Amino acid sequence: MQESGPKGGGFVKPSPEVCVRCKGRLWCGPKCFILERFERRRAAVNTVDGKSLQSHSPPGVFVSWHGYPKVSLSPMAPVLEQGDVWLSDDTDKWFGLPAEKIIAFRENLVRGNIPVNVSSASDPDYRVSEIQETLMAARPVGIDMQLDGRPTIRGASFSDFHAPMGPQAGLRKFSMTENPKVNRKIDYYYSDTDAKSMDAMIALYKASVGVNQLHKILSAGMLGVGKNRKFVPTRWSITAIDSNLSEHFIEEEIWYFPQLSEVQVFQSNYLENYFYILLLPREWGYELMEVYRPGASWNLESKEPTFMADHEFHEGRRSYADNTAGGYYAVRIAVAEYLMQARRQATAIVFREIGDSGTPSLGVWKCRECVRDAMKRKPLEFSDLNLAVKYLETKLTIPMQHWKKKSAILDNILKQRRISDFI
Repeated sequence: MQESGPKGGGFVKPSPEVCVRCKGRLWCGPKCFILERFERRRAAVNTVDGKSLQSHSPPGVFVSWHGYPKVSLSPMAPVLEQGDVWLSDDTDKWFGLPAEKIIAFRENLVRGNIPVNVSSASDPDYRVSEIQETLMAARPVGIDMQLDGRPTIRGASFSDFHAPMGPQAGLRKFSMTENPKVNRKIDYYYSDTDAKSMDAMIALYKASVGVNQLHKILSAGMLGVGKNRKFVPTRWSITAIDSNLSEHFIEEEIWYFPQLSEVQVFQSNYLENYFYILLLPREWGYELMEVYRPGASWNLESKEPTFMADHEFHEGRRSYADNTAGGYYAVRIAVAEYLMQARRQATAIVFREIGDSGTPSLGVWKCRECVRDAMKRKPLEFSDLNLAVKYLETKLTIPMQHWKKKSAILDNILKQRRISDFI
C-alpha cells in the first residue's frame, strides 16, 4: 500500500496542514525543510578508517524509495560495537529509551549501498543472497563490507516512517565472516518460493517473529512466490506489515469475537506523544485522531494546533490513510493485538497529542510501541461513554469540542442511538 499525494513538479510553500499530512513525503519539492532543519550537521563521531568495515550486523537492512523502481539495497553494521548490537536496529525494543540514545545507535550504523532494480529480488546474485542470509539470523552476525569509499561524514537524517539513518557509502563487496544462527521459520519461508507473502507474514508473526524483523525480510525481497519477489522500500514495508497483519486479524478473527462489556480507556506517553485509546462495546470500527501542538515536529511554523484524522467503519478501508499515514496502521496493529488477546470486538477511537519534544520524528514505530505499552496496562472502565469522555476532557490539552468536530465516529455515537439500544 503506497501513499499518495499532490502531483506536480514545482515547489509549493507548505501550509501547516500540508506539512502535517505530508510528514516528509516530499509533496512540496525535492527536499523537506523540516527534515533539513533537524538533520544532524555534526560529523558522526565514529567513522570508518578506510574502505573496509568488519563488524557484526544487527542484522539490518535499508531499502530506499527515491528513484523507484531503481533503489538502493543497504545492509547496515556499526562502526563501534557497544553493548547489544541487535538493539541498534530493533524498534520493537526501543520504547522508553531516550531519543539521544536512539540517535546515537543510528549515527553509529553504516549503510553500504547497492543499486538494484526492485524486480531483481526474484533472481538474487551472490552478494544479495549473503545479505538476505544475514537477515535470517537470530542474533548479530559477523560481516565484512568493502566500500567504494569512506562513508559520508554526517550525522543522522530523519523520517516519520523509519528509524534515523547514519553514514553511507557504495558497497563493493559483502560477505559473512561466520555462519549465522538462522531462525528456522524464516529460512523455511525464504526457501518456499510457492508460498504467498501474506501467508508467510501471518505464519512468521504467529511464530513470534517481531514486526521489525518482518519488515526487514519483506524489504529484502525474501517473501512471496519466487518469480514475483521484489525489494520493497523500507518506508513501505513497515506500513505493509502493520496494515496487512492487522487487516487479516480484524477480518478473520476480531469480527467474530463478542463485543466488550464495558467502555475502556488506556493511556501512555513517550517522547511527547500522548495516546489515549477509547474502546467501546460495539462492532469493529477504528479512528485515529492526531493533533500537533505548536512547535511539534511537523507543526513548527504554526501558532495553532493542527488536526489530522482517518477512520474506518466495520467493513474496513481500502484506500491509504493519507492524513495520518503510517501511524494509522502502526496504531491499528497494536489495538488489534490487544483485541486478539482479549478475544473481544470493539470500536477503537484513538486520541494522539504530539508536543514539542525538541527532537525530530524518529519513525512510526513509536506510535506502535506507545499504544502497545498503553494496552499492557490495566484500563480504566466506565459504565457509560459520556463518563469516559468527561475523563478524557481532564487529560487532553485540546478541548473535546475540537476532537468531536474532527471525528467521524465519536460525535456520531454521542448523538445517535442504535436500533439495538431499543431492543
